[in-house]
Amino acid sequence: MSDYTWANAAEIAAAVAAGKVSAAEVTAQMLAVIGARNPTLNAFTAVTADRARAKAKAIDASPDKSKLPLAGVPFAVKNLIDIEGLPTVAGSKINRARKAAARDAVLIERLEAAGAVLIGALNMGEYAYDFTGENVHDGPSRNPHDPTRMTGGSSGGSGSAVGGGMVPLALGSDTNGSIRVPSSLCGIFGLKPTYGRLTRARSFPFVASLDHLGPFARSVRDLALSYDAMQGFDAGEDAACVDRPVESTTPFLEQGLSGLKVAVAGGYFRQGASPEALSALDIVAKALNAGSVEIPQAHRARAAAYVITATEGAALHLERLRHQANDFDPAVRDRLLAGAMIPSTLVVKAQNFRRWYREQVLALFKDCDAIIAPATPVTAPKLGQVNFTLDGVELPVRPNMGLYTQPISFIGLPVVAVPLPLKPLPIGVQIIAAPWREDVALRVAYALEKMGAVAAPRPELKT
Repeated sequence: MSDYTWANAAEIAAAVAAGKVSAAEVTAQMLAVIGARNPTLNAFTAVTADRARAKAKAIDASPDKSKLPLAGVPFAVKNLIDIEGLPTVAGSKINRARKAAARDAVLIERLEAAGAVLIGALNMGEYAYDFTGENVHDGPSRNPHDPTRMTGGSSGGSGSAVGGGMVPLALGSDTNGSIRVPSSLCGIFGLKPTYGRLTRARSFPFVASLDHLGPFARSVRDLALSYDAMQGFDAGEDAACVDRPVESTTPFLEQGLSGLKVAVAGGYFRQGASPEALSALDIVAKALNAGSVEIPQAHRARAAAYVITATEGAALHLERLRHQANDFDPAVRDRLLAGAMIPSTLVVKAQNFRRWYREQVLALFKDCDAIIAPATPVTAPKLGQVNFTLDGVELPVRPNMGLYTQPISFIGLPVVAVPLPLKPLPIGVQIIAAPWREDVALRVAYALEKMGAVAAPRPELKT
């Protein structure tokens, strides 16, 4: 039997559909890899082995498995996404007292309908208010390229699991950068769709007006396959989900860059970036023959995103803060408490600015189809590292890993994060498109991947 440990989702699905390998064999391999690597990387908080074996067995018995685009592909989800039979802990101590979820999240149901095999739940920053991947209750998720370093957060377990070869696909959430930051630090691909594109039904929220769910993968085609499987209107449980037709992206990947104009975000998005971040951006810009564009008032967008994040997050957790404050991670608790004290007049100003800023940024897409920007200001910091230095200035790690992601998610634009396999550590670049144009961001990413400009590097793991 061939080893499918590092196979991409598309390769696994094709092999299972053709009968070259069984879904049960792939599942057994992945469970063995998780058993060997997770003690080091700490990506999984629960492994659903019996469920995975049963699902794989059902796929192998199906006469229609050749029609399943993700036949036998193992995947895992951030532990704020409901898994039937498990409490949805959202990285917290408090949520462990919740009843087990009665149903899977809608996106799990859709992936499994496409033939994918759920194999577990993944570590994350408490209540998704985190950019480091360090969880005080479950321990930190660890970077597969150097386990002494951060994965980024809050979807740190997702980044570690995919980057470390434990699953080819994972789901995470992104409020201010929680898909793109771990993608950058762990050297993998990630997709934050347009706000409202993928339903968040049966997942634990953080900031309702900013939350997105999306996939991680080691190839662009895998991102597209999983994204296409998850599309579809949710008429009931997520009021933000927009009623749009399913628009398959995989058929468009091979169109490449034909007819597309790409620009590099300047100004704010180059100021203060590390040499590694600028090198990655320049490599991508050169490969795309990109022009330049200025995103106006990005620094104010980040500030406004902080105000909205803090106040909405505090409102969600107010009762927990009143009655169980000592059960929070102190760093999360203190930021939520601060958010509860922000005057409503500032929130109104932030929302008014948000509307103005969205109009200004959308106008930029009249002259270009995609904008590229750094994903993180630096490569993965050390676990426990408090500050990093940019241009001689020390900045706190926890808030500033989202320096370049917050001004984009603030207005819900679709973004593909692509990894640059730099040595000794990878770093990512964002490919930003207009609303509902995930196909454009994926086409640009796929073209870069085919050129060899971007790739998910395989870490040198001891196991």
